This record gives sequence, structure tokens and C-alpha cells, in this order.
Amino acid sequence: MNTYTPPLTEILERESLPAGGIVSGDVDYEADGVLYRGYTARPAGDGRHPGVLVVHDWLGVTDYVRMRCDMLARLGYSAFAADIYGADIRPAPEEAPAVAGGFYQDRARWRKRLGDAFERLLAEPSVDPSRTAAIGYCFGGSAVLELARTGAQVGAVVSFHGGLLTGPAGEAAQIAAKVLVLHGAADPVAPDDAMLAFVDDLRTSPAVDWELIVYAGAMHAFTLPDANDPDHGAQFHAVAERRSWTAMKNFLVETFG
Repeated sequence: MNTYTPPLTEILERESLPAGGIVSGDVDYEADGVLYRGYTARPAGDGRHPGVLVVHDWLGVTDYVRMRCDMLARLGYSAFAADIYGADIRPAPEEAPAVAGGFYQDRARWRKRLGDAFERLLAEPSVDPSRTAAIGYCFGGSAVLELARTGAQVGAVVSFHGGLLTGPAGEAAQIAAKVLVLHGAADPVAPDDAMLAFVDDLRTSPAVDWELIVYAGAMHAFTLPDANDPDHGAQFHAVAERRSWTAMKNFLVETFG
């Protein structure tokens, strides 16, 4: 069992550990000659469970992402943390904007790596490939929306304080997933004009099932306990963190039935 910092442990313990416990650990995988190091967490024992791809923020696969995977496993899901950067790339905070920015500038490469990670999720023996979702935080929140735009056959995507990017005209029609966007009302990374452009883009395809929840007073990174840079628009918001997790849980229950 992982040992987390007290703030992460406090969040984790909101979900009760099942009687049988969970099984978790790092996992190496490879695609197109690139080695990645992700993380898996699932309920102990045999059987298949709904699979949830978890995409990291701009720091890569950290304890924060591992903790969220553990929470999902406690809820009965088989969670797989994607490593979009590669096993040897774990940027320091001052390096992270440049590393993440490279993917924003090369969305084809970004989407390819997301697709490879989703295929790796589907290959997990504990995952029911007919019941899948993808969630992500910050960079990862943007990433799961990119995955949806590829037409990936994922049941649901949930973006926590992600950037809200639009795509080429008509691309929204490719989205097969149900979409839940959890957004801070005071997030300068995706201000009102970006949020409205994103919504207008989804409106071009009436068949897409989407929902946007905006949390008053919440800045960027509102679910990350160590986010404390309000001068740059990033700060933990305990109420929005708790409400957004509850919204995600309800969304997944509805999706998986």
C-alpha cells in the first residue's frame, strides 16, 4: 500500500477500502519504441471491472495521480494511469510548462499517445473493455477531451480544470463519449471566452452528450492540495475538489449502469 502525504491521505480516505483490499503498482508499457511507466490500481481478486484511464497533470505520473487511481479502485473500478511523457520524463515544476506545451503544439502526437494508453487500459485483464472512461487533471483534463475528439470508443470522459480546446470545424461530431467538464469560475487558463468557444463547438453536434459544471471561486488546479499560487490563478479549493469528485462518481455510475 502506498504512503501518501497527509493532504493526499485525507482525500483518499473519503473512499472506504473494500474488505478484500486493492492491488496496485507501477506498470511499464511500450508503444512505437517509447517506454512508459504508468500505474494500475484495482479491487483485489479475479473478475473484470469498468476501466478508467487517468491522465496526469503537467508534472507527469506523481503520487497525486496514484492516489486518484487508488480512490477509483476503492470504488470498484480498474484504474490505469497513463504516462503521456515517457518513463524518463518527470519534469520539475519550472520545466513542466515547456514539456506540456510541446503536446499542445503537436496535437497529433498527443492524441497518438493517448490512444496508445487507452489501448493499454483495454489490455488489462481486470478491465471490462465494454465499460470504460477517462478522467484527467489540468494537462490531463485537456488530454481526455482530445481523446474524445479522436472518436475513441470510450464511454465517458471527465475533465477536471483542463484547458478547453476547440478543434477543426465539424470535429466535435466524432465524439462518441459522454462528456463532463468540471471547471473553475476563476480559472485563467480557460477564461470565459475559451469556455464559451468550447461550448459553442460542442453545440455544433447535437448528438454529443455533454455537461459543464462551473464552481464559484475556484481557480485552476482546484483539486490539487499543494496548488497555492493565486497570483498566477492556481489554488486548491476544498469545496470544489469534493463536489467535483462527487459529480464524477455520479457520472460514472450513470454511464456504467
